[in-house]
Amino acid sequence: MVFPGIQIIGLGPGDASLITRQAWQILENVKEIYLRTNQHPAVKGLPGQLRVNSFDFLYETSENFESVYNGIVDKILELGHRPEGVVYAVPGHPFVAEATVPAIVESANKDGLPVQVVEGLSFLEPTFTALGIDPFPQIALIDALELGSAHFPPFPPDTPAIIGQIHSRAIASEVKLVLMEVYPDEHIVQFVHGAGTTDQLVETIPLYEIDRSPQVGLLSSLYVPPLGIGTSLEAFQDVIAALRAPDGCPWDREQTHLSLRPHLLEEVYEVLAALDRQDTPALGEELGDLLLQIVLHAQIASEEGEFNMADILRGIHHKIIRRHPHVFGDLKLPNSESVVQNWERLKATEKKENGNTQSGLLEGVSITMPALSQAQTYQVRAARVGFDWHEIQGVYDKLNEEINELRAAQDSFSQEKEIGDLLFAVVNLARWLKVDAESALRESNARFRGRFVHIEKVARDQDRQLSDLSLEEMEHHWQAAKGLE
Repeated sequence: MVFPGIQIIGLGPGDASLITRQAWQILENVKEIYLRTNQHPAVKGLPGQLRVNSFDFLYETSENFESVYNGIVDKILELGHRPEGVVYAVPGHPFVAEATVPAIVESANKDGLPVQVVEGLSFLEPTFTALGIDPFPQIALIDALELGSAHFPPFPPDTPAIIGQIHSRAIASEVKLVLMEVYPDEHIVQFVHGAGTTDQLVETIPLYEIDRSPQVGLLSSLYVPPLGIGTSLEAFQDVIAALRAPDGCPWDREQTHLSLRPHLLEEVYEVLAALDRQDTPALGEELGDLLLQIVLHAQIASEEGEFNMADILRGIHHKIIRRHPHVFGDLKLPNSESVVQNWERLKATEKKENGNTQSGLLEGVSITMPALSQAQTYQVRAARVGFDWHEIQGVYDKLNEEINELRAAQDSFSQEKEIGDLLFAVVNLARWLKVDAESALRESNARFRGRFVHIEKVARDQDRQLSDLSLEEMEHHWQAAKGLE
C-alpha cells in the first residue's frame, strides 16, 4: 500500500530480527527504500525485493555532519512529494540519536506533507540489557560528538551516563579528555560494542584506556558509572534545602541574608588566607565553605520567591557570554587591555539599555571593601577610560609630592588627610607594577608577624622579657629571622 508522503522506519539496534512487525510489513510491501546509511547490520537482512538507496556518499563528500544531514533532509522532502512518496529508514529508533528525523518531521509538517513514523528499538534497550542496569531513577544520555567538543561534561557526575555514537578511537580520545576533567583516570567504565547484535561485547576498563580499545566502531557506546555521593551541585543544593526544611537544623532555619553577612565575609578572608599561604588543600576546603554560603543565600532567596540557583547561573552565564564576544562571537581584540576596555563599553551599553543612565563608573564598588582593595578598584576603573598617567614616572612624582605634602602638614587633621593621599598614591604605584596592594600588605603583615614571633621566641629561650632586649638586639634577631625565610 502506497503512503502519500514520508514513512520513516526505525531498523532497530542491529540484527534484522529486532525490526518491529509493523516496520517489517511496510518493508515487505514497498519496492524502494532510502537509508541514512547502509553501514548497519540489519541492512543485509532486509527483504530481497527492495531496491536500496543510501546517503553514504554524502558522508564521503560533505565537509561536516551538518551538511550531510541538511542534504538528507532536503532529498527526503523532495522525494516525499512524489505520488508514491518515500520510505526512509534509519538505524535504531527514529527519534533516538537521529538528527535527520526531527528536521524532516518539522519541515514536512510545515509543508502539509503527511509523515508516518514507525517505532523501532533504539541502541539503548539492548545496551541496558548488556549492562544489566535499569536507567531509572536517573541516567544521562549524551552524544559523543557534542561531548567531545565541550570543555566540561554537561551532566552531574553523581548521575550515571550513557555516551552514544563513539564511532572511532579519535572520538573516544576527545570524550576521554573531557570526562577526565571530572573523573579520575582510573574510573572504571564499560564500553558496549554492537549492542543488539550477535557480536555484542562489553569491555570493563579504566577511563584512560577507552581510546585504546580495538573494538571501537559504529555501534560503540560508553557507560560511565556515577562518581559518588555528594559530587554534584544539585546534590549539595538538596542538602542545604534539607537544613532549611521545617524538620531541618534550627540554626540554619533562623538565618537570613543579613544574618549570614559576617559568615560570608569570614569565609572570603579564609579563602584569601589559604591563597596567601599557597596551601592548596586548605584552599579546596575553604572554597567549599564559601560555596556553602552562596548556596545558603540561593536557598533563602528561593524560599522567599526572590530568585533561585538557576537564576543565578543563568544570569552569570549570559553575562560572561555577552561580555566575551571575542571568545563566543566574531569580535577580534588584540590584547587584555582592549578586552578590559570593551568590557567597560559593554557594561555601559547594558546600563543604558536597562534605563540606568545616571550610574557612574565607580558605582557598584562596595563601600565595605578593605580600603586598599577599594582604592585599587577605583583606580583600575578610572584607568579603563583613560584617567591615568601616561607613564610610571608620573606615579613616582605624585608619590613624592604626597610625601612632601605630608611633611608640610602642621596639624593632625591635615596629617590624616595627607596620609590617606599618600596611601592612595602607593596603591596606584602597586597597580602600575601589577601588584595587588591588599595582598602585598597582607603578605608584609604576615612577614612582620613571623619575624616578631621569632624575636619573642629568642627572648623566651634566654629567659628574658621582650622589653629587656635592646633595639640593637631586636634588630639582630629580626635580620636572623629574615635569613630563615
